[in-house]
Amino acid sequence: MSKDGELIYGTCISLHADAAILKGTSNSGKSDLALRFILGTPAELGPALIADDHIKVVAKNGALIASAPATIAGQIEVRGIGIVSVAHREQARVRLIVQLVDHDDVPRLPPSPLPSETVCGIALPVLALSPFEASAHLKLRLALQTRVW
Repeated sequence: MSKDGELIYGTCISLHADAAILKGTSNSGKSDLALRFILGTPAELGPALIADDHIKVVAKNGALIASAPATIAGQIEVRGIGIVSVAHREQARVRLIVQLVDHDDVPRLPPSPLPSETVCGIALPVLALSPFEASAHLKLRLALQTRVW
């Protein structure tokens, strides 16, 4: 890791200053879930895209800060439509990693504490969600609002 951080694969969304990194394989639903989250969350809660496809992350003062590479800031890929501009934020503190999995791989009740993953030396809780469930964007919002971790 350099002092400028790392570039990781995924999508990052935020509610005000708190962010979640959506991780999954190619075509796993990261951008789709991010789009539903941004457009389906009330504006007063401050939903925004941080980065789609590639995320710049850096550890600062014990926190993981995410931002977008300049070339893709404010852009998200919408399957069937193309690359579009959406509400975005320059950076946010990552509070949660969301691993996108099949419906049958989401535990009915998550373990307590949640498993963690370390990025740039910062341990973050990992929550499993199924991205194509109709309520996935609401679950993501609840996780960030209530800090289930």
